[in-house]
Amino acid sequence: MAQITADTKKEVREIIYNFFSEECEVNRSELNENTNIIEDLDGDSLMFLELLEIIKARFNIDIQLQTIGKYMIKNPAETIGKVTDLTMEVIEYENGILDLEMMPAAIAAGA
Repeated sequence: MAQITADTKKEVREIIYNFFSEECEVNRSELNENTNIIEDLDGDSLMFLELLEIIKARFNIDIQLQTIGKYMIKNPAETIGKVTDLTMEVIEYENGILDLEMMPAAIAAGA
């Protein structure tokens, strides 16, 4: 498992905001944590796959797309904030992300 630092969070957030700004041709200042990717940006689920490839390459992550798909069925990421949270979980847990569903909430939250 990778350690998530403040710098990692900041970098991931920058990547995500820049990605959606460019892909959806929206001024970055119009985006926030509650921006709905489908409803507000006319985005689609394939965008997340493209973003995931960028994140995988940048952070040298080994995760299978089917693992992400299984996780997202129970944990949809519809807003930029949720995509950011999901991305942090992918970086930290990689293919072990499915194990989060079996952990007690306090352990998964790092308490």
